[in-house]
Amino acid sequence: MKRRLTLGILCILTAVLQTTLLSYIQIASIRPNLPVILTASFALMCGRESGMLIGFFTGILLDFFGGGILGFYALIYTVIGYCAGYTYRIFYDDDIKTPLLLIGICDIAYGICQYVTTFLIRGRIQLFFYLRRIIIPEAIYTVIFAVFLYQLNYYVNKKTRSSYY
Repeated sequence: MKRRLTLGILCILTAVLQTTLLSYIQIASIRPNLPVILTASFALMCGRESGMLIGFFTGILLDFFGGGILGFYALIYTVIGYCAGYTYRIFYDDDIKTPLLLIGICDIAYGICQYVTTFLIRGRIQLFFYLRRIIIPEAIYTVIFAVFLYQLNYYVNKKTRSSYY
């Protein structure tokens, strides 16, 4: 119960920060993707099911707070959480390179999914422009934030893990 409540609060806090406060620290209209950090890090630490649930709830909150198509972000973050959960078996407590690499890959996958669903369908076929100007810089910015936030997620997971099982 304590774990679920803590993860729920983390999902709400992540969605609120992503839609409000992070717009003030964006660089060249690019801001870090906190839901990817949260979803990928818990998928790595806990597996596919946790990654899917955290991705879904964070995504649905983003859909409610940000407007737009209901379920769009929920679907993308659920798929990201599920796919990132496959790396659960290679998780080591003392290694930070694997989570950072996974978060970077997940953010690039998120950017490509968003490009396909929002730009390519409308006929904008400039993939390399979006890769160079939006997707890759956002992934780098997200990984920089993940250096600090992953440690917090790891601490929360470690403290609440015993109450889950």
